[in-house]
Order: sequence, then structure tokens, then C-alpha cells
Amino acid sequence: MKLHYSFDDLGQIDWASILPILLPFLFVGFLLIIIALVDLYRHRETRENILLWTIIILFFNTIGSVLYFVIGRKEVNKRALRN
Repeated sequence: MKLHYSFDDLGQIDWASILPILLPFLFVGFLLIIIALVDLYRHRETRENILLWTIIILFFNTIGSVLYFVIGRKEVNKRALRN
């Protein structure tokens, strides 16, 4: 049994057998990013820090989308802020 693998061993991996396992995870992550960005765009008048949330969603992928849905969906009442 080999304990350490090198980059040369990546050529020996059967990617056709691993791909059906990885695709659902990649699809769900991509779907979360798209849904978060669409929600952020639709509610851009009532959200704070739109640019910051866009960067977090895009660069932190799945975790950024989850953080947006948990923390970033707080709506801001713009009239209350002006008064």
C-alpha cells in the first residue's frame, strides 16, 4: 500500500469512474451560486453591500452562497436610514 502519491500518479486515475460521483456535487455548488446571484440581483434595492456579497459568492463558491442565504438576506429599509 502506497502512503504518498505524487502528481505523476494522477495520470493513472480512472477519471471516468470518478466523474459520476463528482458531477452532482459540482452541479449543486454551481446551482447555489446562480440562485444566490439571481436573488442578490432581484433584491439589490433592499440589500446592503451588493458588491461585497457578489465577490464573496463568486470567490468562496458554495460556502459564500450559504453565507449569503444565512447572513446577507437581511433587508434594509432605505427610508428608515434617511430619517
